[in-house]
Amino acid sequence: MRLTIRDVRKMKNNGNPLVMLTAYDATSARLAEKAGVPMILVGDTLGMVVQGHDSTIPVKLEHMIYHCSIVARVTQKPLIVGDLPFMTYSISPEQALENAGHLMQDGGVSCVKLEGGEHMAPTVDRIVHSGIPVMGHIGLTPQSVNQFGGFRVQGKQLDSARQLIRDALMIQDAGAFSIVLELVPSRLAKLISELLDIPTIGIGAGVHCDGQVQVFHDILALFEDFIPRHTKRYSHIGDMIQSALTTYRTEVEERAFPTKENGFSMDDVVIETLYKEFGK
Repeated sequence: MRLTIRDVRKMKNNGNPLVMLTAYDATSARLAEKAGVPMILVGDTLGMVVQGHDSTIPVKLEHMIYHCSIVARVTQKPLIVGDLPFMTYSISPEQALENAGHLMQDGGVSCVKLEGGEHMAPTVDRIVHSGIPVMGHIGLTPQSVNQFGGFRVQGKQLDSARQLIRDALMIQDAGAFSIVLELVPSRLAKLISELLDIPTIGIGAGVHCDGQVQVFHDILALFEDFIPRHTKRYSHIGDMIQSALTTYRTEVEERAFPTKENGFSMDDVVIETLYKEFGK
């Protein structure tokens, strides 16, 4: 049985840290579940680590539905969170509701995540009151990277910090069951976490959030184009893969692979007959 949003709330109330990890395909989703990760985010970061873009902006709803459906299909226990991509929820609450419904029905997610603070509260309210759980996302919101002028820490000044607090409270009041805090100063994230009844999940927001989320490719060193300060590389799988692929190429070129052990046998009479009929 999958983790539910009620379980997520209980984990905060009990002081149990929440763990969320991104996954975009069957392999990464299965590995995350086997590792006991309770929450999987099918993030629009797939635009960068899967599709090769320099931001999340080119990701479309059909891309998210495709990847969400894979992750949902091959897992049984984690809560599956699906990102609503750029411009699929900002025109109107009705547009947001329709696309959230598609992501849930066709993508099989347990809930949706959307970026934005105070101005998105009516949209969150509309979606939640239609029966779709919503995870908020404030601070550095990657879909607004061009407006921010890059991937920058948010809330360092008094006015912007006050706004982030208002954003968090408004998203909570609108019915979100949790909220991601991205690139927010640690002490501000601590204050927001203390003010909210719903869990905060940090990424580059320090140690005081109720949980943490990281990108699969970042913590395994599978993505070299950009190494975020907020991540930790738990293994250098990328280097291991590169070494294995280089060795494979070399062995084929040197005819060291395949060997006899990698082939399959057949009856001597059959092959001798074929050589007589077709051989030169």
